[in-house]
Amino acid sequence: MAPSTTQLVGLLPLAALSSATTLYSTYNFNPLEHLGGVAPYFEPQDPPTSPDAPQGCSVSRAAYLNRHAAIYANDFDFETYIEPFISKLENNTGIDWTKVPSLNFLATWTAPLSESEQELLTQVGKLEATQLGVDLSFRYPNLKLPQRIWTSSAERTEKSAKSLVRGLEKEDNTINVVSVYESAESGANSLTPYKACPAYSSSAGSDESAVHQKIFTKPIKARFNAAVPGFNFTTEDVYGMMQLCGYESVIRGRSPFCDLDLFSPDEWLAWEYTEDVRYHYNVGYGNNVAGYVGLPWLNATANLLMSETPGADDLYVSFTHRELPPMVFVAMGLFNNSAFGGSEATVNDTMPLDRINHQRVWKSSHVLPFLSNLAIERMNCTGSYGYEDGEYYRVLVNSAPQSLVECADGPATSCSREAFDEYVQHRGELFRGFSEMCGTQYENTTDTMSIYSDSSLGNGTVVGKRYEAFRL
Repeated sequence: MAPSTTQLVGLLPLAALSSATTLYSTYNFNPLEHLGGVAPYFEPQDPPTSPDAPQGCSVSRAAYLNRHAAIYANDFDFETYIEPFISKLENNTGIDWTKVPSLNFLATWTAPLSESEQELLTQVGKLEATQLGVDLSFRYPNLKLPQRIWTSSAERTEKSAKSLVRGLEKEDNTINVVSVYESAESGANSLTPYKACPAYSSSAGSDESAVHQKIFTKPIKARFNAAVPGFNFTTEDVYGMMQLCGYESVIRGRSPFCDLDLFSPDEWLAWEYTEDVRYHYNVGYGNNVAGYVGLPWLNATANLLMSETPGADDLYVSFTHRELPPMVFVAMGLFNNSAFGGSEATVNDTMPLDRINHQRVWKSSHVLPFLSNLAIERMNCTGSYGYEDGEYYRVLVNSAPQSLVECADGPATSCSREAFDEYVQHRGELFRGFSEMCGTQYENTTDTMSIYSDSSLGNGTVVGKRYEAFRL
């Protein structure tokens, strides 16, 4: 798909990769694969199931929900962590960083972004999205190219969509991009339904993640402050420095903040877990409204894929922000730490705040890197040994096929049409009632997503000439 961290590794300092030297050990560590929502796109192969269609099966229709590609910085991250650290660094001109081991690069380091660039798509981001388009054309050579793809109206999502089109279409000006306004009063009928859900708060999870953030940064602060008396490293400084590993990498192609002489693998895993806790309570199983916000996309997409309407599209592609995909995961029952457990403990108990649950399946780095994508495929299977010929459905996240807990009667990780239909209905029973759960007070709210058939949105606009792909 898009450029993986394996490809970006060549751009990073060698010290950014760690490997053990003991006999037979295969241990290695790449910080870029543990950066939560700041991670460059990569495919973690979790689980390492084959992305190829099962034996005897071919994909006849598919739908993709994508997060936008890499940006310079999220506004919250920049304003809370990165900009204060940069300002503090610029104001402490009396420190001789050349004499500080592991931090000596700060003597000549300059900030990779400014306030005006936050939220903008980077060149790496444009490349990621374009390569995803190329990948889809290779993955589905027998599917008709879509006439339209959909995107929320923010600049970074629209430009991600346009870049994907440049890689997907075979001729110029054949695919239109339809922009769906990010309204606070759209009900469930948009690609940002969480913005129309008053019960959802963008700050949810901050208090919980702050508990673990304070614990894991304490020894790092002590180490840095012992090496640089007078700078007074804070929790926010440390967190911002670790964020810069990801953001600077997708801006400049490399970052000295990724060096494992600066932060150890265990410290990176602690940073990652802090983000996992935040996303768990913000858009995951720890947020009561998450499944209700994610269900409308699942219902709309299942209807598109299962439709027998003549002339239906073969491929549906949509772009949104980081919030919606994990909410759809909750609606689908994916990445649930307690899904296969018999314990009476709640799902929140699987994300303790005072220590890391290394056995969790809810890992934001695996499900929410830049350009993270969720796919549902409709397949026709004939001659799949042990299975009847017929129609089956499969789910992939970042190219890794995922098992649905309640739907597993088909080849590999797929399930039959009947089982998939029952599964969608059951998930609907669990999370039906967007407007009621969200407490909407505005008029004309709806629990249904209908953007894919809404003629009022128009046919969208063409992207432009191919040579303009990286000047969007």
